[in-house]
Amino acid sequence: MMKYSKTRRMLLAGAIAFLATAPHQALAQTVEEFYKGKTIDMVIGYAPGGSNDAYARAVANHIGKHIPGNPQVIPLNMPGGGSLLAANHLANIAPKDGSVLGVVASTIPLDEQLGSENIQFKSAEFNWIGRVASNTNVTFVNASTNVKTVQDAMNTETILAATGASSTVAIYPSVMNTMAGTKFKLVMGYEGSAEAMLAMERGEVDGHSTSLAAVMTSHPEWMKSGKVNFLVQYGLTRHAELPDVPTAIELIKDPAELAATRLILGGVEVGKPVLTTPGVPADRVEALRRAFDAMLKDPDFVNELTQQRLEISPMSGEELQKVVSEAASATPELIARVKAVWPNQ
Repeated sequence: MMKYSKTRRMLLAGAIAFLATAPHQALAQTVEEFYKGKTIDMVIGYAPGGSNDAYARAVANHIGKHIPGNPQVIPLNMPGGGSLLAANHLANIAPKDGSVLGVVASTIPLDEQLGSENIQFKSAEFNWIGRVASNTNVTFVNASTNVKTVQDAMNTETILAATGASSTVAIYPSVMNTMAGTKFKLVMGYEGSAEAMLAMERGEVDGHSTSLAAVMTSHPEWMKSGKVNFLVQYGLTRHAELPDVPTAIELIKDPAELAATRLILGGVEVGKPVLTTPGVPADRVEALRRAFDAMLKDPDFVNELTQQRLEISPMSGEELQKVVSEAASATPELIARVKAVWPNQ
């Protein structure tokens, strides 16, 4: 039998004691101890500039002071593939310890279900921290037209300016035509919503369909002036600014069509999200979610978004996780129905 000197026996005993207690020490580490002195990367799946980048940087500027240990949060732009590059990075490369946050496209749960290329993640496995704002879209027409309500649009052809067939500007009205029986006619080729809204004002078309944020940013007076009639909004719930305008899902009666529409509109509800990687310890996820909630009430955060004319319509991380999980549990039959009305499928 090998004999050890007294010194070697003492060193061996010390090493065994350390190995025995190290896991317990790691488990005993508090959230504050973990984050104290840390730097959190905020991975942004978009190029600098634009509303998504602005939302992400505002979160990076303010959430750290609400996280126990007050870590510094550093924005890191990672554009590519409609933010799929960032989502794949978060799922497969980034540390799974809560030291990385991300902002990605609201459509990634639907992209995953539709089998889009280069998906290397499961959306429901991300830990969703919260939503700053929704992506509510609206269809509206010039008030000078004979179309006053969405019911009128079910009986009268309504011409809408649009950009391209693969944009939600065209997709959502097309879904309404198929699912609810509206008679929206899309005129393609406009460069963007600004040009499309100008075409409506000039009388070239009856109206347009775009994000509510685009309307509120470029024509905030339209919300109250009566110059336009808002016909329908695309979201799972009515936006606070449009309490009297029906949602698409309120107008669809067939259960199968309703389920497909809810899946399509899930991206609207995901909106401007913040998430972290899969596998993060539950106590850190909880701390990040509560820090996010506190940040939303922070006057400095609110002021930063207000100055940029960016809205706040939040959703908690727990609610957001449910929305994403609903998309993940879609049946093959439901996916097939969505593909039938989705371009390039």
